[in-house]
Amino acid sequence: MTGFLAVSLHDFTTVWLSGGWVMVPLVFLAFIIFFSAMELIFFFGRGNHTKVSEAVIETWVDDPGQGQGHVGEIIGYIQSESDGQPDQVRNRIQEISSASIPVVDARLMFLNILVTVSPLMGLLGTVIGMLSTFKALASGSGKTIDLVAEGISEALITTQTGLIIAIPGYLLVAYIQKKRNQYAAFLVRLESLLLQKLQKTDSESF
Repeated sequence: MTGFLAVSLHDFTTVWLSGGWVMVPLVFLAFIIFFSAMELIFFFGRGNHTKVSEAVIETWVDDPGQGQGHVGEIIGYIQSESDGQPDQVRNRIQEISSASIPVVDARLMFLNILVTVSPLMGLLGTVIGMLSTFKALASGSGKTIDLVAEGISEALITTQTGLIIAIPGYLLVAYIQKKRNQYAAFLVRLESLLLQKLQKTDSESF
């Protein structure tokens, strides 16, 4: 087992060194993408709006005291501050939406930019590797073959690393975008349910 780890570490070091200096910003970029994506996923994970059925939400709207988790807090906050006025309900929903959706959109745009940059960074390494290859061919020295192989290796490794970062990055962006849309739809649906409750209450009072 120790021997296997030693070989793996040696192979990783060899690949790392073969990729040249471009590997450093690529790895740094990968960490930023990963932590930014996890931050957004945890942001949506703390709420239970995708796990609570609409029937349960309707029950909590009728009786806010039964509410649990993030959804229960939102319903309780809106109903406690609305004073039974439709305009107040809309204002509270807008307040919650403005406090979360724009922030998520900004971070999602930043994450999307980083993911898009990663294959371009790999392409930069490819260009640098090809320049080294052409330089080796032009030198005509006895080490031409070794220099050409080194340049081609650098070009391929950086391209591969950039794609390895970008492909799961695009999947994470798509997943977070889906969660963002689900949350926005939940707020719209919650507003509709609360307004329906107020309308029903007004009708029963007459």
